[in-house]
Amino acid sequence: MNGRIMRKIGQSRLELFEAVERPALAQLPATDYEFAEWKLARASLDYHIELAGFFYSVPHKLIREQVDTRLTARMVEIFHRGKQVAVHERRYNGRSHGTNPDHMPSSHRSYAEWSPERFSHWALSIGRETEGLIVAILARHRHPEHGYRTCLGVMNMFKKLEPARAERVASKAVAIGAFNYKSIASIIEHRLDATGTDDGPESILTHPNLRGPQYFLQ
Repeated sequence: MNGRIMRKIGQSRLELFEAVERPALAQLPATDYEFAEWKLARASLDYHIELAGFFYSVPHKLIREQVDTRLTARMVEIFHRGKQVAVHERRYNGRSHGTNPDHMPSSHRSYAEWSPERFSHWALSIGRETEGLIVAILARHRHPEHGYRTCLGVMNMFKKLEPARAERVASKAVAIGAFNYKSIASIIEHRLDATGTDDGPESILTHPNLRGPQYFLQ
């Protein structure tokens, strides 16, 4: 078909390609095309940004700054005002934080307005149970700054609660090992703090499709 002469034009497709299109073709790129997504993100107090459920560090001086991110299947590139400031291997499993030691401040406790001591002091203003929860959240991380995001979330939730209930929620969270934002929010939403904490660990997930233990006794 490519070599057949077209009556209206008097040339074949191959001839047209050689005469018109081939001279216009450029050399193939040296590297294969790689799909990339661009997204905006903002550096939190722990100098990390969140992308697709994982956290990647940026230089600590960029706390609260908005950055552009470029995600490929293998890499995460981070730009601030058009300048590349960080590159990470993209994470799909394992630890949630990807931290470059060069991005850390020289003193974790003096680089920003928040510190573990300040979080503990705030928590103690509500009560001992809340203080225990905050200390437990921070202690779970190799670098306490990685727990700042959760602590700030707890602060915002507890500000809307009476101190007595906040203390009950904190006690429940510690008793069942609920040390992330979603788990603590679930305790509040489903009023699980109203139940006792002496019955041992329990699931804090509720959903109408969960059958429960009674299903297997039928």
